[in-house]
Amino acid sequence: MDRNEARETKRQIAGYVEELLAERIDARSVGPQVPAVGLGLRPLPDGGYGLAVRYRLGVPTARMVARKVAEQVGPVADVRRTGRISVVPRQGTGPRPPVVTAQALGETDRVRPLRPGVSIAHVDVSAGTLGAFVRVDGVLHALSNFHVLVGSPSAKAGDPVLQPGPADGGQDPQDRVGTLAGFVPLQAGEDHLVDAAIARLDDTDVDLAYPVGLVTETAEVDGTEQVAKIGRTTGLTQGHVTAIELDDVVVGYGDEMGELRFDNQVEVQSNGPRPFSRGGDSGSLVYRTDGVAIGLLFAGSEAGGDNGNGLTYLNPIGAVLDALGAELAG
Repeated sequence: MDRNEARETKRQIAGYVEELLAERIDARSVGPQVPAVGLGLRPLPDGGYGLAVRYRLGVPTARMVARKVAEQVGPVADVRRTGRISVVPRQGTGPRPPVVTAQALGETDRVRPLRPGVSIAHVDVSAGTLGAFVRVDGVLHALSNFHVLVGSPSAKAGDPVLQPGPADGGQDPQDRVGTLAGFVPLQAGEDHLVDAAIARLDDTDVDLAYPVGLVTETAEVDGTEQVAKIGRTTGLTQGHVTAIELDDVVVGYGDEMGELRFDNQVEVQSNGPRPFSRGGDSGSLVYRTDGVAIGLLFAGSEAGGDNGNGLTYLNPIGAVLDALGAELAG
């Protein structure tokens, strides 16, 4: 199938999934909290596309629906168990990232000038990753996730942002590098496209380079990409895209925000025995190996995928920048 044919198949199967879930609700007389099955496009070696089917490990209803979908679609269906998908870090009052500072391969210390890949967070959040520098109305900002730079509904513009993040020893005011300036709201019960926020920097003397060099261009993902990222926890890792335009990605945000649903996401798996990302890598910019940005890392699972090391999820970078009115700084 070409991309448009695969999209039409996805649309039709989404209706079939809704029917299966509705039958399940009626049969069990329960409420609407039946786990969704994620559907997207699966890149194929011949340049075409199949259907990506994702379901959470340990949820019988989702497994049953995924199996029926695979029977309906046939061999072009790529069915994978994802494990429980979640974001980290959470707020400082909640659990810390599962990978402690002493085990992190990335940069958890105080770093000046600021550069991509270092630990950063809102004053009341544990620690995440500074993904990129962007300009909004000509002013330089740091880009990361909502759950890294905002963290909770009580946060507001002007709140301190620290480097390193509090979980890595950052303290206000001595480690303040800027203030929360803008974000895309997240709210339970709604479908979302991005988990993104920006902090206006106090000092605009920054290092813009990544391990691959400057990253100033963006591209829409087609599913053939070999990618890399540099993050606070796992450092520099390589992977490849395994699904695009993935809808109904359900992500855990902790007790305060619960589980949120995301559409049109990108899925990545590592190329080797190491995971592509772990807790604290949230906010990393993911780029092609030729230095073109494709996504903002925001969530992942510690199980699932061909190598068992979990799957990573990205917001398409174009959607992130459009939502924030930003452009990559170069």
